[in-house]
Amino acid sequence: MRFVNPTLALAALLSFSALAAGDPAAGKDKSARCMACHGVDGKISVPLYPNLAGQNAAYLEHSLLAYKKGERSGGQAEVMKAFVSGLSDQDIADLSAYYASLKP
Repeated sequence: MRFVNPTLALAALLSFSALAAGDPAAGKDKSARCMACHGVDGKISVPLYPNLAGQNAAYLEHSLLAYKKGERSGGQAEVMKAFVSGLSDQDIADLSAYYASLKP
């Protein structure tokens, strides 16, 4: 049986919860560049792209940061990297909160 270091577990929880600190209203204002592929309300019309509406904010934020850092590859990763390269961490948090707030 493996035991988890409680200090590391707490640090991981705190850093993960810090990811979801975005403002949905600000994210809506920043979402225009996302609409071409992910739809007006985060619901796609082309199956090549994922729906964003209702996704978990922390997951979206983690994914966008991974694109920005070049940690994701394949598929549309290069396109996404170009789109997120100019976004601040707060922009990413706001966009993530906005799409998480939408009904799927």
